[in-house]
Amino acid sequence: MRWDRSHTSPDLEDRRAFGPARGARLGGGNLFGIFALLSRFGWKGILIGLVVGGLLMFGGNLCAGGGGMDPQRSRSVTDTRDTAEDELVRFVGFVFDDVQTFWQREVPGYDRARIVVFRGAVDSACGTTSSAVGPFYCPLDHKAYIDLGFYRELERRFGAPGDFAQAYVIAHELGHHLQNQAGVLGRTGTDSVDTELQADCLAGAWAASARKRQLLEMGDFEEALGAAAAIGDDTIQKKTQGYIQPETWTHGSSRQRVAAFRTGFEGGSARACGL
Repeated sequence: MRWDRSHTSPDLEDRRAFGPARGARLGGGNLFGIFALLSRFGWKGILIGLVVGGLLMFGGNLCAGGGGMDPQRSRSVTDTRDTAEDELVRFVGFVFDDVQTFWQREVPGYDRARIVVFRGAVDSACGTTSSAVGPFYCPLDHKAYIDLGFYRELERRFGAPGDFAQAYVIAHELGHHLQNQAGVLGRTGTDSVDTELQADCLAGAWAASARKRQLLEMGDFEEALGAAAAIGDDTIQKKTQGYIQPETWTHGSSRQRVAAFRTGFEGGSARACGL
């Protein structure tokens, strides 16, 4: 994806230096993917994730070993990691601003949101949340939240690499912001799968605009589709439990998520997504 590497977003809050980072890792492996998987199995899965996350936050690691960095790692390694992460923060800010600018043009009265980058855990108007839940949007403070470690999980655990896969995640969360402004987010009687698929569709609508403005490079569209497919409920259930339970889905199947993104990409507007 083409983007301005010097861009600084006025709507990005960098809280990486704040909040409890302890408990964000399990034996050197991140808990983001684990909780993200559990949350797709309904309230029981979420409850299990909260219990495990709480034990780690306040009781230390449950197991040792894994791929954690040596405490005596060299300064140069730390500097390299931080430099790469700082660039990723700028990328997140660029995409976030670009998506919002698109919706400001398309939706009369659009009220800008903010995005918070954090490590480990974060306080929001929706409560204190562990990074294990993955990226989320809080309708009470109109902010999206993301621990950048999720992108490593997106690539390694879910098999969805690429910067446009990362951009898709941001656009999806801003889709929830649009839903919130329209008064449909969390509305009684609204199915969670329908809500998530509509957010995927809205992400696709922005992607169509990015293509018209020549921000997309070869393979970017496929990266977004790959991310949508990789985090479909059926795909995740196959990987984690070996069988599919449609009655427990919260985000939709891989096919549904890909189709929703395509609908938005082809329609290019909120109206095409039923909003």
